[in-house]
Amino acid sequence: MKKVFIDSILGGAFISLGGVAFLKAGGIVGAVLFSFGLLSIIHYKLKLYTGVSGFVRTSQDWRELPVVLLGNIVGCGLVAYAIRFTQPELVETAAVIVGKRVEAGFWKVLVLAVFCGFIMTTVVNFGRKAQWLPLLFGIPLFIVCGFAHSIADAFYYLLGLELSGFTGPVLMAYLSSVLGNFIGCNAYRLFQWCAGSRQ
Repeated sequence: MKKVFIDSILGGAFISLGGVAFLKAGGIVGAVLFSFGLLSIIHYKLKLYTGVSGFVRTSQDWRELPVVLLGNIVGCGLVAYAIRFTQPELVETAAVIVGKRVEAGFWKVLVLAVFCGFIMTTVVNFGRKAQWLPLLFGIPLFIVCGFAHSIADAFYYLLGLELSGFTGPVLMAYLSSVLGNFIGCNAYRLFQWCAGSRQ
């Protein structure tokens, strides 16, 4: 579990670096640069909550999943506090993203996160076969569409809010992205199971 946790911290850090690029550049350019995070995670075989949620099969996988999520959040926190110190101008930009999530509320964020999860499992499937083009389209796709990625959001929340800002509505908005991502990551498996059960 120690290796899983360390790999998850690194995974969260790489996603956060993509988040920094998006906050700095914005638009299509920022969305494309964000892809660096997932490309690096797949290349180094690190752990990412949205990268493993769609591949949970065994009891060991289930035990590792919360460890991966926690490690990702820790990695996001480390980068967030480094950026808060070195580039404080990005705090307000991140806070705007957080504000939109909280304003949207639990159910809207849940739906947005489901779409993101669906895309993530798809591009990770391609990435594991060294097919990178779908990833380079899929990551900017979920960002441009405004879909919610729980680990990227962890970075934005930790960068954009003081600890006192983590109120009930904020935590609910974040939990909805975690749950929605998991549902979306497993949507294809669910559709396959439904189709198989009808035959």
